[in-house]
Amino acid sequence: MVLLTGLQRLLLTFKLRYGNPTTITKSSTPDYTPYAKTFISTFAPEILKGYLTEIDKWVSKSQWLSNSALSYTLVFMEECVKPKAMWDHLKPHMDNLIAHFVFPILCQSDEDIELFEDDPSEYLHRKLNFYEEVSAPDVAATNFLVSLTKNRKKQTFSILTFVNSVVSKYEAAPEDQKQPREKEGALRMIGSLASVILGKKSPIADQVEYFFVRHVFPEFRSPHGFLRARACDTLEKFEQLDFKDPNNLMVIYRNILESMTDPELPVRVEAALALQPLIRHDVIRTSMQQNIPQIMQQLLKLANEVDVDALANVMEDFVEVFSAELTPFAVALSEQLRDTYMRIVGELLERNASKGGDEDGYGDFLDDKSITALGVLQTIGTLILTLESTPDVLLHLETILMPVISITLENKLYDLYNEIFEIIDSCTFASKTISASMWQAFELIHKTFKAGAELYLEDMLPALDNYVAYGSEMLVQNPAYLNAVVGMVQDIFADEKVGGVDRICGCKLAETLMLNLRGHIDQYIPLFIEMAMRVIDAGEARTKSYRIHLMEMVINAIYYNSALSLQVLEAKGWTNKFFSAWFANIDNFRRVHDKKLSIAAISSLLTLPAGDVPVSVQQGWPRLLQGVTRLFQTLPAALKRMSFNLSHCGLQDFQS
Repeated sequence: MVLLTGLQRLLLTFKLRYGNPTTITKSSTPDYTPYAKTFISTFAPEILKGYLTEIDKWVSKSQWLSNSALSYTLVFMEECVKPKAMWDHLKPHMDNLIAHFVFPILCQSDEDIELFEDDPSEYLHRKLNFYEEVSAPDVAATNFLVSLTKNRKKQTFSILTFVNSVVSKYEAAPEDQKQPREKEGALRMIGSLASVILGKKSPIADQVEYFFVRHVFPEFRSPHGFLRARACDTLEKFEQLDFKDPNNLMVIYRNILESMTDPELPVRVEAALALQPLIRHDVIRTSMQQNIPQIMQQLLKLANEVDVDALANVMEDFVEVFSAELTPFAVALSEQLRDTYMRIVGELLERNASKGGDEDGYGDFLDDKSITALGVLQTIGTLILTLESTPDVLLHLETILMPVISITLENKLYDLYNEIFEIIDSCTFASKTISASMWQAFELIHKTFKAGAELYLEDMLPALDNYVAYGSEMLVQNPAYLNAVVGMVQDIFADEKVGGVDRICGCKLAETLMLNLRGHIDQYIPLFIEMAMRVIDAGEARTKSYRIHLMEMVINAIYYNSALSLQVLEAKGWTNKFFSAWFANIDNFRRVHDKKLSIAAISSLLTLPAGDVPVSVQQGWPRLLQGVTRLFQTLPAALKRMSFNLSHCGLQDFQS
């Protein structure tokens, strides 16, 4: 059997790379088109015959095939669907293949039933499309059906006719003669074709609602848990279906709510996932409003029973859509989210410790648990954003969430850094002030940075910007905090491992210090100028963006204190070099921010007493007026561009 699987893999590789004329490009060297034509007309039909013979043996139970062999067989057949030469050979066998080969693979096996009963968590991961093996036969069977119906649309009717015969037979059979596995397989089959069935100009889309009422709704009361789970899953697969009868929508909603408390875990999870797309229906969204606290409680309970990242996505959607209804429960909800996260991370740390990994060894971190943890953080972030108008609640949340921030940063869980820094950013931005808890978070950020996380400065930057903007008084009063921020700028410029992107972040951090702490950081101005000019003078800024940000570091210094900045430039012999570079690049300052900053700096220079202007640049002083004129001329276009970007592309203008 190993030999058969290896041969299948080899044949499939040849067919995919060299055996299909439609996939061979004219630019291919060498040109495999003649070989492909020969293969598809001569060899491929014989190979297909061999596969069909093996399938017949498997169907008649005279031969066993491994999961890998079944998968490769289905993948090969999928490759035979589109080329006409192969389709002519495959088409006569389709009805038999669907009924006796594809369909049985999609039905519950004895192993599936055993998993459902004994290890429901593993059942979810294997069977209900969570982290499913791409080489699994049922996945290959699903892909085959989708490819078949998309490329050979007439086959859709044959498949649906078969499905209808299965569900009708199940409906008509006495209770003791019903075949629940066949019914489940038929629902899975039709669910896999949802996108095709509901596609544009589909002649059968309007029949789906009736099919649901007759063949799906009854399975919410099925004595078989896997059928109840499949009923929920089928509804989720047809999330784009527009129900004509609002009563049917309410039937679905009530059944899904009941299914969320089902005794079987897979049913509860599938019900939760099916609930998410129902939000788009007005009638259900209105009904949900009174049930939101209970729904969130159930979702959190599920998140603690099984690590399925999709549950976090559901929670995030509900927090965003029903923010008003959840505000009174925000504190309790954040506590539960914190506890869920702490449990998951605790299990991760315990697992990694048992593996004997080193302190920084989280290379395999992104598994089901870590992705679930990621989702919980995203839900927390969404919750924070909904509480901007309730500063008292937000302050409470910051205290609640400190353990989340601490455990992530202290244990160097790098893959979760971005979300953690976003949470800190959201808290500090929403409250427009820095609480005692958030200053603790700042200390952790700084410690994290110094411990080797300097490459995460880009992720840290929005939060650091808030600390400077909304915590300026504390920075002035606490030199240790101020020195910490300045030290981060120094470190990023001193670190040879970092690239231009990281250095740009250093420039931005220096900028926010100079813009927000005017009159309080004179002692650092020479340092900022020297860091920027050393790079400019050495010609090490290889990208335009990097050069612009380095120049803006000096421009910010000039705007902060023109006389002091000119003294520094003059003492180092950089004055003419800088001004020449500045005005030579005046048209490269494209953002509104760039132009306004340059205008402000030039205005500051023009107000200097004549005695403060170095003799070396006095001759070129009229160029300042030319520069500011050019900036004012191009400002309206930049404003227009910014307005367009804000309305069409978010904050792109500020990031370009």
